[in-house]
Amino acid sequence: MLIIFGASGDLTARKLVPAIYNLFKEGHLPEHFVVLGASRSNLSDADFRQRVVLESTYLKNKFKGEAASVIESFANKIFYTDLGSDYDTDYTGLADRIASLNQEYGTDENYIFYLSTPPSLYEAIAKNICEQDLSSEANGWKRLIVEKPFGYSLESAKQLNKGLHQYFKESQIYRIDHYLGKETVQNLLVTRFANSIFEPLWNRNYIHHVEITNAESGGVEKRGGYYDKSGALRDMFQNHLLQIVSLVVMEPPIGANAEEIRNEKVKALKSLRIMRDAETLHQNTIRAQYIASTIDGEKVKGYREEEGVDPESTTETYAAIKFFVDNWRWADVPFYVRTAKRMPTKVTEVVIHFKSPHHQIFRDAGMNDKANKLVIRIQPDEGILIKFGVKVPGQGFKVERANLDFYYSSLTETHVMEAYERLLLDAMQGDATLYARADEVEAAWEFVDPILEYWKNSDEKVYGYSAGVWGPENGDDLIEDLGTWRNPSENLAEDPGFCVIC
Repeated sequence: MLIIFGASGDLTARKLVPAIYNLFKEGHLPEHFVVLGASRSNLSDADFRQRVVLESTYLKNKFKGEAASVIESFANKIFYTDLGSDYDTDYTGLADRIASLNQEYGTDENYIFYLSTPPSLYEAIAKNICEQDLSSEANGWKRLIVEKPFGYSLESAKQLNKGLHQYFKESQIYRIDHYLGKETVQNLLVTRFANSIFEPLWNRNYIHHVEITNAESGGVEKRGGYYDKSGALRDMFQNHLLQIVSLVVMEPPIGANAEEIRNEKVKALKSLRIMRDAETLHQNTIRAQYIASTIDGEKVKGYREEEGVDPESTTETYAAIKFFVDNWRWADVPFYVRTAKRMPTKVTEVVIHFKSPHHQIFRDAGMNDKANKLVIRIQPDEGILIKFGVKVPGQGFKVERANLDFYYSSLTETHVMEAYERLLLDAMQGDATLYARADEVEAAWEFVDPILEYWKNSDEKVYGYSAGVWGPENGDDLIEDLGTWRNPSENLAEDPGFCVIC
């Protein structure tokens, strides 16, 4: 039984129920499976089914051509309980409903509690679940899924972990990060550890630098109030992007099981060089905010004009960080990571820049600034691209760069699961590989906290960039002698490389 707290909120209708429906349709759900929504809205089972299934705009396209009996069969697995006016209340009524559904549908007391609520409610909900003896694994297993943000700082993350650990064991807690549910993020591990053309080269001897870009074309939309207290570094870098960094940086795990992989990810995050002094932080961090602009003839608001945002806000919508990793594999290899809103396109990718050959016999043949690159595209146009030099046909040795690529969209026979599908199924199966562990969350905050502290207490400038461009002009200053960031298009291979048409 999947019990969703905050079930009347946007996430349930937009992501969770569509993911559950896909799992249902693909035959991944067990025969004895039900969903129980719980929140403070006064709804009946029928009302809730209408809202999240039968009249859901998010399921409309999925239902096209589907038999009415299939849709009804799915809707009949969805139930609802009204918790009253407060989440911190007596859960006797909820416990009775869970017991009744468990008996009727034979779920063997195997429960997942999904907290789709603000983190401030996590401890109270966990306490009330525990007081009804619903966290006990005497009969069946019990798991708790919590959404980000996992704290607001290192101290608050520790408090949050401590609060949850009073009522649930760490092995029962699943901290969900939907980025880790993306196939291409997971494929980072396979690309590295299953291929002898990459793994021997995955170190300081062959890699010049690593670049990670997360760009969003939209602004803060209706999240202005939340975002103004958070900012790009908390909202994206501390969780999603540092998770990607840990997969790039980590050492080969002993095996492919969850704990071995998570152990190495923690070690990777602990090996990031924490920047503490003002001079280092000044040289290696840039923050900026989008300002009003015109995109495709349409006027776009600046960040400070967005609803819920302080007109004098210094919250960053663009954050770029340069840092190093203190271990043998990555010594002296710079990592450049940036995240921003209101960029020219929505894209997330990892670029491994390989070193040029030490002895360059084709230096004068056009190979300058054309070192090999491995591009791993997380979204959209998911895939992998290798850039390498080829000889241009004809006299002499003129060299041009060509692309060798693979696209997930080419796997026409394979259904690529969406992130929430994969993560929910993993939680049901007890596979925590793609979920963050307590020490992992704290290690990430340990790296981010001094940057946030410096930005808050120093007079470090907040730069402006017009909505629709690739960040502030001085964003390239961080790259130093490397030129500029790779500003990707929405297509993986935006430059076709060399080819002969006829």
